[in-house]
Amino acid sequence: MTEQQTIEEFLSALSSKQPVPGGGGASALAGALGTALGLMVGNLTVGKKKYAQAEEEVLSMMGRLAEMQKDMVRLADEDGKVFAPLAAAYGLPSGTEEEKSYKVQVMEENLLAASLVPVRVMESAVEILDILDVMEQKGSVMAVSDVGVAVQFARTAVTGAVMNVYINTKSMKDRQKAQEINDRAAKTLEQGVKQADTIYDRVLKRLKGN
Repeated sequence: MTEQQTIEEFLSALSSKQPVPGGGGASALAGALGTALGLMVGNLTVGKKKYAQAEEEVLSMMGRLAEMQKDMVRLADEDGKVFAPLAAAYGLPSGTEEEKSYKVQVMEENLLAASLVPVRVMESAVEILDILDVMEQKGSVMAVSDVGVAVQFARTAVTGAVMNVYINTKSMKDRQKAQEINDRAAKTLEQGVKQADTIYDRVLKRLKGN
């Protein structure tokens, strides 16, 4: 499991020719890194007299970030679990009509599963951005740059995962279902990028003293 790997072990696996982990797992881990930085900002905020008025809300946000971190690590693992059978399905025989029919069925099931996991990564990343929005406004001014970095990690989770959605829905036979998933992903992509860029721009202005 990803949470049991060292950074070096994960990078080695990601660098190899094995099918997993891949871009989907890496996108989810980017989101997890965003939560970790958000938690750091929270830890630098709570207990300080200057931020006493916001402490209760910051603590609440930290609780949510901790849960989102677990969720992102779990999704990184799940991405690998759903992709492995899809990779295997490509190698199924298709010499007879019966074999072709079975292969199409198996492919369709696995393509659907492999499309939905990255959608959930995207939606979780948007939730992380909601929390980081609060952290940027109410967290320690000494850590505002870390909020900006966290936002970019969450943004990467959104923009990275969407490519895993599209590459799988592209091969689905059920075009109506594929379009439903694509529409869901496109809406989340637009929302996530807009929100991330808005927060990031605020951070940049604060850092530059504008």
